[in-house]
Amino acid sequence: MVSSPNGTQAVDRAARLLTEVVHAPGSVTFTELAAATGLAKSTTSRLLLALERNGLVRRDDAGRFRPGEMFVRFAWRGGAEAGLTEVAQPYLDRLGEATGETVNLGVGRDGMVEQIAQVDSVYLIGATNWLGRAVPLHCSAIGKVLLAYGAAKPPAGRLERCTELSINSRAALEAELAAVRERGYAVIDGELEPGLVAVAAPIYRDGGAVVAALSVSGPGTRLTPARIADVAAACMAQARGLSEVLGHRPDAAAPAQAQRAQAKREGAA
Repeated sequence: MVSSPNGTQAVDRAARLLTEVVHAPGSVTFTELAAATGLAKSTTSRLLLALERNGLVRRDDAGRFRPGEMFVRFAWRGGAEAGLTEVAQPYLDRLGEATGETVNLGVGRDGMVEQIAQVDSVYLIGATNWLGRAVPLHCSAIGKVLLAYGAAKPPAGRLERCTELSINSRAALEAELAAVRERGYAVIDGELEPGLVAVAAPIYRDGGAVVAALSVSGPGTRLTPARIADVAAACMAQARGLSEVLGHRPDAAAPAQAQRAQAKREGAA
């Protein structure tokens, strides 16, 4: 690289570091980056801090470097799920550690809920593998969140009854979705499987659209009514953190959400 008085040398060096991080098959260490670029460790450290500060690289829990939140936000411009599970993993892990229960990240697909990431429960009872298993929207906590915030459409025709406690009327479903929006999270209790309780909170992207949901599930013997509020608070906290990574800014999104709600009301009038 040729030195330049106008600062392009620093830009070139930072770009070289960023290229190494993006092209690496996995996370990469500080030592590996310094060796690959031939930069002094002090220079490497200074430039990585600048890249990290601007969301172009990020560190995992082991201190290794990966592409940053800015790349995830760019991928989400088209609504794609590229990189979501990888970026979401630390939030799922923290929620699993806080609750000890099964934690899932889910999206809407083909009129159903699809679980795309999971952290297993520390308990034997309730440690179900939900990955790749499609479940009805109206019978799951994740599905209720997606329906409540317009990330999925209610199923056509008769509502499927997975158990005797499943919601089976449109009026009851609309009332439930209004309650989800009011409290900021969804709950199921025996509606998908007897004895299964779950709570879920929305994941937002930039602009305020909900694109996924984060859930905690387990048997009703552990997820008792007295414990639901604390579990829901933990779930919402991690969902907010992940939403921020995806570019969501609640204050900036509020006007856009209000405009969409007003347009929907006017269209129904």
